[in-house]
Amino acid sequence: MSGNDDHPAAANFVRELVIADGEQQTFGGRVQTRFPPEPNGYLHIGHGKAITIDFELAREFDGVCNLRFDDTNPESEDTTYVDAIIDDLAWLGYPVDKALYASDYFEQLYTWAVMFIENDLAYVDEQDGDTISEQRGGYGNPGIESPFRNRPVAESLDLFRRMRAGDFDDGGPVLRAKIDMQHENMQLRDPIMYRIRNAEHHRTGDAWKIYPTYDWAHGQSDAIEGVTHSLCTLEFDSHRALYDWYLDRIRELDGLPYEQPRQTEFARLELTHTVTSKRKLKQLIDDGIVDGWDDPRLPTLRGLRKRGYPAESIREFFEFIGVSRTNSRNEIELLESFVRRRLNAITQRRMAVLRPLKVVITNWPSNDDGSMHVEHMELVNNPENADDGTRQVPFSGEFWIEQDDFNADPPPKYYRLTPGREVRLRGAYFVTCESFDTDADGNVTQVNVTYDPETKGGNSPDGRKVKSTMHWVSTAHAVDASVALYERLFSAEVPGEATGDVMDDLDANSRELLTGCKVEPALADTAPGDVVQFERLGYFAHDPEQSMLFHRTVGLRDEWANIQKRKG
Repeated sequence: MSGNDDHPAAANFVRELVIADGEQQTFGGRVQTRFPPEPNGYLHIGHGKAITIDFELAREFDGVCNLRFDDTNPESEDTTYVDAIIDDLAWLGYPVDKALYASDYFEQLYTWAVMFIENDLAYVDEQDGDTISEQRGGYGNPGIESPFRNRPVAESLDLFRRMRAGDFDDGGPVLRAKIDMQHENMQLRDPIMYRIRNAEHHRTGDAWKIYPTYDWAHGQSDAIEGVTHSLCTLEFDSHRALYDWYLDRIRELDGLPYEQPRQTEFARLELTHTVTSKRKLKQLIDDGIVDGWDDPRLPTLRGLRKRGYPAESIREFFEFIGVSRTNSRNEIELLESFVRRRLNAITQRRMAVLRPLKVVITNWPSNDDGSMHVEHMELVNNPENADDGTRQVPFSGEFWIEQDDFNADPPPKYYRLTPGREVRLRGAYFVTCESFDTDADGNVTQVNVTYDPETKGGNSPDGRKVKSTMHWVSTAHAVDASVALYERLFSAEVPGEATGDVMDDLDANSRELLTGCKVEPALADTAPGDVVQFERLGYFAHDPEQSMLFHRTVGLRDEWANIQKRKG
């Protein structure tokens, strides 16, 4: 990826590292990465950044990127998540022919663990989890060695084999690496390698009673596969020493099939008004605040897809923000600017009235037989792309406009329809308001206008100007639709910053569902998942499952540009 004129690509230190490795023939010039999600939930946009980095590096340098599921916790993992993650990757632009699994390597990992015990590099600890955690100490506080740390090798081997055989309940003995309980890096204070989990695994069933921890499994899985660049986010920085310690010991005792992989950390993605904690997202779902993992208000890839975000715009956004070693927070408006720019180029235009108000043309002609006279207006599908052609939109003597496009008592600088005011109807005619009707409460129920038949197509032959062009939908031809409008799910730029609880910044009115909207007939043919521009209103995605429900993707206004002006 190389950016574009509006959004040039930012620095990418990982790419520079890979280039340097290639020049020095590190790893024999090979480039191999991996994306290792745990199949216990759905991917969010933060995962999307990692996916893009891993797959694009492999693509650029003619390398390989594996999708490898870190399926080491049977209690929370499911094939549903496996299938969803594979589908999300394909949507984002990275289809996978064959997925790999850490569970593919369980036997090899077990063999290496036995080797560690035999070489007095690991031991079975029978203390409970709370005691082990307490004995690790803390930063600046010394650790306490387990009373089982120096038990005989044969004893640890016997216990470990019994752990595998299922002789113990959950919460029983664990296998720990024997490193240094006084090390300043807490990750090296005899970390746990295996725990007992008597649970059904989604791939191995009940074959295993012990499961490796992430730190024990992921570096060795990288080595087995021949990964060269093991990329992860900055919170794993302190784990790198353990990653290398395990691989160093294996190389010394048993050898590695390839050069030792190298872990490199990059800054995770942070967005304003956004929470990506899987635990918090699950809470939103469990509490019924959102509808599910694909709710368009969530930053999950499923939610963004349902909302109408193009995968290309998400990848372009990642390219623009670059890859650095320093955590920072990006404005959500920046991401939306990429979405808006791409949608502007590719989406067809349609007319939709979300809060309809009827307008009647009092001088509209009738057919000779007294039936309604209907004309068809030719409108451009996309002014950004001439190849998209035009469409015929029916127009009659009665049509819908937006309620806020009429004001009986207009404020200053109000240029839309008002008594005595002439306006243009998009691609149709000039009309002038003559009167309006109200109900018993004074609410406007109908606007009465006259039209100028010489202005067909929305152009005046005498060159007179109007200050407003409005969209419309013929009442006789309108199709009913529902529209979901969205605000930020979290009102604060940094949710939870003020109180420590992100839920305190929830916007209870983040979604408004409008029913009885009126749209032009062509919208009935919109394919599920397709995005269109509702003229003057924004971009809207047709729900993939519910017909004639449209989700607002983004508005037309470029908020990112306004933010930049304020900063300037």
